[in-house]
Amino acid sequence: PGDLSIIRAKDLLMSDKPPVDFYFEFASPYGYFASLEIDALAAKYGRSVIWRPFMLGAAFKITNSAPNMTIPMKGAYFHKDVDRCARMLGVKFRAPEISPMNSLAAMRAYYWLEENDPEKAVPFARAIYDAHWGEGRDLGPVDAVTEVAEELGVDGAALAAATQNSMVKDRLKRETQIAIDRGAFGSPFFFVDGEPFWGHDRLHHVEHQLKVGGF
Repeated sequence: PGDLSIIRAKDLLMSDKPPVDFYFEFASPYGYFASLEIDALAAKYGRSVIWRPFMLGAAFKITNSAPNMTIPMKGAYFHKDVDRCARMLGVKFRAPEISPMNSLAAMRAYYWLEENDPEKAVPFARAIYDAHWGEGRDLGPVDAVTEVAEELGVDGAALAAATQNSMVKDRLKRETQIAIDRGAFGSPFFFVDGEPFWGHDRLHHVEHQLKVGGF
């Protein structure tokens, strides 16, 4: 069988148990932490995961919010908290100098891969997260995104071109609107059997939903 998380969404819908929808923004360190755990957690209960990057800034416009690192008082706490979370999880973490990153190129690249080379889409997302939050690299520039993709055997020139393709741009816009319409306003955001959960610190609630089937 292989990693079910990399099977395309339309195939996942045919399985006995519906997948977990994992909405995230690459600029979110909490999304990074969740990305390291959600697949194993879902698999524990016989579920797969559909990874769905979306433009969190679009949700912020509706909620009148902003990235935590840019907000007075919250920003100071944010930096302390993400470092603490990384140490508690025992994962590598290096705060990038440029934060929040411009993740448009990375998100467009993800959806292009999902359409054209689906088995590399989730590994690509993991690699972007690792490079940005694990190594502190700025993944805003297309060249930086291309470099990560090429390490996975992806055609860098084709990927770079795809990030400027109107169909790819529209796909990301549609996915973002779907996320907002469903009620996703933060990263990470999960839907399990239609039940919404916001935040890496709610993974134990996600597990309860998976295990018991409701509250």
